[in-house]
This record gives sequence, C-alpha cells and structure tokens, in this order.
Amino acid sequence: MKKRILLVEDDDAILLGLENVLRDEGYETRSAKSGQEGYQLAKESAPDLLILDLMLPGMSGLEICKRIRDEGMKMPVIMLTAKAEENDKVFGLELGADDYITKPFSIRELIARVKAHLRRGEFGTASGEEAMADEFKFGEVVVNLKRHEVTKAGDRQELTNREFLLLEYFIRHQGELLTRDRLLDEIWGYEVYPTTRTVDTHIRRLRKHIEPNPDKPRYIKTVHAAGYLFEIEVE
Repeated sequence: MKKRILLVEDDDAILLGLENVLRDEGYETRSAKSGQEGYQLAKESAPDLLILDLMLPGMSGLEICKRIRDEGMKMPVIMLTAKAEENDKVFGLELGADDYITKPFSIRELIARVKAHLRRGEFGTASGEEAMADEFKFGEVVVNLKRHEVTKAGDRQELTNREFLLLEYFIRHQGELLTRDRLLDEIWGYEVYPTTRTVDTHIRRLRKHIEPNPDKPRYIKTVHAAGYLFEIEVE
C-alpha cells in the first residue's frame, strides 16, 4: 500500500514541485494551501506523514502542529521554515514537530528525510538487534514496545513518534554513553543533520513523560560535553 503524505503549503510553485517529486517516488499525496484546510485534512485523512509550512494563511503551521498533537495524532511532521525563523523552528519542535527543513532546500535531502521518517514510523527494530520483551518497566513507568504505549503512574503519556523512538533506543542501549551525533544518526537517520539542539529539545520533552522530576533527571542523565546516559537504578 502506498504511503500517504499530506502537504500544507501556500506557495503554488513549491507545492506543485513537491507533489510531482513525491508521486514520482511512489507516494500518494494530498495538499492544502491554507492552515485551516490543512488541519481539517490532517484529521480526516490520517496521513502517514505531514509536510507543513510554517507560515500559512488562516492558521500557522505551529498552531496546526500543536492541535494535532493535543488531539493525539502521531504521524511524523516535517516543518518547512525560512532561514530567519530559527526561534520558530525550536518552538515547533517543542510543540511536537519531528523535524524541520529550511527553504530553499534540496529535494534530495527532503526525500531522504521523508523516507527516514516513514521507515522509522513503522516502529520496527533494526536487523540484528536483540529481541526484547514487549513490556519494559522502570519506576512508575511502563513502556509497551509492541503497542507503542507509555504510562506513568497509570496515566497514559502522549508521546510523539520521535519521542517514542528515542525512548525505545535508550531502553535498548541502557548503560551506554550515547552522543548527540549517534542519536541523530540512529534516530533521525539521514546524513544532513539538524543541529544537536534538536536532540536536546526532544529529550527535554521526553523527560516530562517519564521522569519523576524532569528538572532533576533520574533515568536520562546528561553527561557534560559527551551526550546522554540511560540508567535504571536497582532498588
């Protein structure tokens, strides 16, 4: 079955180019030119991936991203931004976007990112990885790897696709020092990286879902100038 991609972009030339390239790659596309239309299509069509312009008439890309995450939609979101919108990029990641790409962008780079997000969105484990139990528990947190669910003290946590992939990777690599570059390579999965600030932003959000006190992390620990370490204390 073809993967379905929703494009929300008000620039006719960019939209037409993206539609043609993505269809040539074998994807099914739908498109919207306004924020409100894009938001409605995201709810109605449940796409496998959303490519979302930041500046849109009617409703901004940031508002769309916030709404779909608040409503529990977990499809990967790639935001298209202008170079001058650095602060908005970070804010978009805080609201639940999985990635961003700056205009003007390379079509080859965009396609690589689309493929990486769709591949990882299937939640399969990499070949050669050791099999794990479907359920993993630490503290008040229960992670069901098969159902892609996380609860803390019995309350379900609404993680984005990227947050869950990070958590799963930490679980599979307990006790290992994981550099930001390694996390970018393994979780984002393409060669042209966003900044390592992207990793920090996603981990900060992930901590809110699993840590007793996100300001004093117990499980995902920062190793100064090196990366992150996921450790479960034996009680």
